[in-house]
Amino acid sequence: MPREFVYRGYTWSQVKDMSSDEFIKLLPSRQRRSLTRGLKPEQVKLLEKINLAIKGEYSKPIKTCCRDMVILPKMVGLTIHVHDGHKFVPVTITEKMVGRYLGEFVPTNKPVKHGTPGVGASRGSMYVPLK
Repeated sequence: MPREFVYRGYTWSQVKDMSSDEFIKLLPSRQRRSLTRGLKPEQVKLLEKINLAIKGEYSKPIKTCCRDMVILPKMVGLTIHVHDGHKFVPVTITEKMVGRYLGEFVPTNKPVKHGTPGVGASRGSMYVPLK
């Protein structure tokens, strides 16, 4: 039997049924402050797209550059394409992501993989020890 998801002592069904004001009180301080101070215009636009998608009136993929949006319970189950500075990366929202930021799930940089020295490299940097 799988364990039921619990968010800060509340079951998932209780969290889904909460009003947004009750849910905001459960969030960590940084997220709570960001939501109580008001939403930015980009965040409002994203929420409008999400509400349309929930109703089934928005057929295109939801794309956003708003990486600082807190994930709310009504977003669970949706796939949101978040911009990483180069392209839009699809993120499927699950229950465990609630209360975190969208940008946490889309890294903005890749690890550097160095190749061989190119044209114009010094003689010393071209030396590769043979093992």
